[in-house]
Amino acid sequence: MNKLLLGTVAASVHLLFATGALAASAPKPATQNRAEIPARYKWDFSPIYANWAEWDAAMTSIESKMDAFAARKGTLKNGPAAVLSAYLAFDEIGMLQYKVYRYPQLQRDVETRNQEVAGKFQRVGAVFAKFGTATAWFTPELLKIPQATMEQWIRDTPALAPYKFTILDNYRQQAHVLDEQGEKLLSYAARFSQTPTATFQELSTSDIKFPKVTLSDGKEITLSPGTYQGVLQTNYVQADRAKAFEAFLGTYAATSNTYAAIYNGVMQKGWFTAQARNFPTVLDAALDDHAVPIDVVKTLVDTVRAGTAPLQRYAKLRKKLLGLDSYHLYDGSIPIYKTTATYPYDDAKETVLQSMAPLGADYVAKYKKFLAGKQIDVYENDGKRSGAYVGGVYGVGPYMLLNHNDTQSALFTLAHEGGHAMHTILSYEKQPYVTSSYTIFVAEVASTTNERFLLNKLLESTKDPKERFLLLQHAVDSIVGTFYTQVLFADFELQAHKLVEQGKPVTAAVLNGIYLDLLKTYYGDAVTIDDAYKYTWSRIPHFFNSPYYVYQYATCFASSAKLFKDMTTGAPASRAAATARYLELLGSGGNDHPMAQLQKAGVDLSKRETVQAVVDQMQELVTQMEIEAAKIR
Repeated sequence: MNKLLLGTVAASVHLLFATGALAASAPKPATQNRAEIPARYKWDFSPIYANWAEWDAAMTSIESKMDAFAARKGTLKNGPAAVLSAYLAFDEIGMLQYKVYRYPQLQRDVETRNQEVAGKFQRVGAVFAKFGTATAWFTPELLKIPQATMEQWIRDTPALAPYKFTILDNYRQQAHVLDEQGEKLLSYAARFSQTPTATFQELSTSDIKFPKVTLSDGKEITLSPGTYQGVLQTNYVQADRAKAFEAFLGTYAATSNTYAAIYNGVMQKGWFTAQARNFPTVLDAALDDHAVPIDVVKTLVDTVRAGTAPLQRYAKLRKKLLGLDSYHLYDGSIPIYKTTATYPYDDAKETVLQSMAPLGADYVAKYKKFLAGKQIDVYENDGKRSGAYVGGVYGVGPYMLLNHNDTQSALFTLAHEGGHAMHTILSYEKQPYVTSSYTIFVAEVASTTNERFLLNKLLESTKDPKERFLLLQHAVDSIVGTFYTQVLFADFELQAHKLVEQGKPVTAAVLNGIYLDLLKTYYGDAVTIDDAYKYTWSRIPHFFNSPYYVYQYATCFASSAKLFKDMTTGAPASRAAATARYLELLGSGGNDHPMAQLQKAGVDLSKRETVQAVVDQMQELVTQMEIEAAKIR
């Protein structure tokens, strides 16, 4: 059966760049009190449920429907009508799941201190786990029906057509589906399997004690993750950045053996599941859900490993322009040039909308309607979670969380998250529920493509070399953060998981060695690699929360680069055709495997040149930065 989109599509870009100031409009509120922020900048939850009483009624209803679904066991063999009825019932439950999940989740995220809401959200998790066990019979029973028989039923029953892809994909994965008892046994382990991840979250958030340091100005600060990033991004005293780095990484180094034991548990869990489902490696298991060939990841890593020259060249350029005798990784976030431009939210909306004009009037009109609605939570408030994301509610639409602070970074974050929102809107509009959820493999294509359109618009709007330099730097920093860094992470995961699969020891010392060697491979002699950076793996949440997730950031970035080039270069007819293919991709939801969807749009990630194009683009952008830097006086 189709998998629920229970997580949030979350991404934000926090990079420094500059353009000219926009027309004056209201700045962000001075208050952190949510009650004092105007309602037009806050989420309206009523399109989901009017109140908690409605939510409670829906929770009761969904449990009843789950019980009724479980009672269908043994009926699928009765024919296409029984199969159709089961899928329709699952759709009904699935659409309810979106609503009962999002209603507390969204409210928790804008007021994380509310324990009553947190408790309701935990209740949802318990109900969903119960449903997983109650439906363990379905796929094994479905696969007892011969595929040829099922295909005939689909041909003879037009109402089954929307389910064709989902049904037949079960047969593709048949070799990895256990019998009913096996599936039920695995379902019992679902909540237990989250223990290593939950342990990491507690150790890295609830129980961690961040250090205090006194910087050169005499001020003592506590190095929380946000404060640490603030030092790296705003403190021009290199010794202060070095001091903060040593203290912050030292916090993780002090418990690195525990982090290594937790990470080993995460990987052992993945290896257990892979073996139970007859996969040769954890990577094979991770890629199989969406039929992504394993060579896509290996080609990505191999191509980027061989293409680190522009990354090293950029580091050397930064070292030169910052006037540093030695360049370290903790120097990578400090702006080369300062900017005081501000981007109030209402102005930022107009700038982003204007930049999307190449995607056509219909796209812009739908985007404008969404931005004018009350499903965007704009400003930071006490107790609100950090970052930005878009979470969909089928039948209602996307909800976007921001923490807009009027910076240039916030402007690009708005464009990025707007890409996710429009992807969701178009998928919901064009697809039935069963195929409405797009995969993570294509999710970041829409967001990064929107960023490219915004960057292009801003570059066209200025001739000032300093502004152009900073815009180009934004593009380069995007490649460093979304492409090179994520591939380095994927490279680390491949090596670490191989140790588990070969039965070799996984210790902090071993993991440190892998990470340190990768830093030296990717950065060469362009950066002084401080020894404490070997502990970085211990603070990367994706390693513990979502193994083999990060490579998708890089493949999405490569895909969006190809799509953007096709939509903005060449003859008008060619550009129009590329744009039509792109919009079709956004409306295709999950109606095919993501590799096939991208190929229809004009991207083939199995080809080395698709990845190499990003390396070449990085080289060109650094060259342009050097040209603009030479003009700045």
